[in-house]
Amino acid sequence: MKIYTKSGDKGETSLVYGVRVSKTDVRVEAYGTCDEANSAIGLGLSYISRDTEWAAFHHVFHVVQTKLFHIGAELATPQGKDVGWKIEESDVSFLEKTIDEWDAELPSLTNFVLPSGSPAGAAFHLARTVARRAERQAIAVQADGEVNPIVIRYLNRLSDFLFVAARYVNQKQGTVEPTLHQEKE
Repeated sequence: MKIYTKSGDKGETSLVYGVRVSKTDVRVEAYGTCDEANSAIGLGLSYISRDTEWAAFHHVFHVVQTKLFHIGAELATPQGKDVGWKIEESDVSFLEKTIDEWDAELPSLTNFVLPSGSPAGAAFHLARTVARRAERQAIAVQADGEVNPIVIRYLNRLSDFLFVAARYVNQKQGTVEPTLHQEKE
């Protein structure tokens, strides 16, 4: 089997169920941005050891990356068609529970954190900004048609999760978080 199909050479692609749309379609932008966020998460994970100390962390992200893939599938499913892997409220609760657990181990924020730190932390900050864009684009899809409202809640919570994950990794790896220093007048 060849990896290329040549079916997109004229600027169109297929949604789920074979519906053809422009590659600039809002749905394509939204699920493509979910793919970008997922790739940035993968980059962050590539900087983290796979030893037993980090096993639970990797497991959490395996779940998150799988759910993000499912969101992409939901966004690629045309209005009125059945979704194979529907995001549920329990998926949002999973993020919230993990945010609360990791945040409890972090020092309180006293200043704005600059998106940086360790390579893993910086990659999770990048993934956070891409997740925010995916959320905005999912809202645009919702304006044009039907979108599972839990998808938008999940993407919103995902950006919070990735912020905490970046801080958590930076702390666990002993990297000082750079913060915004207010200049005194």
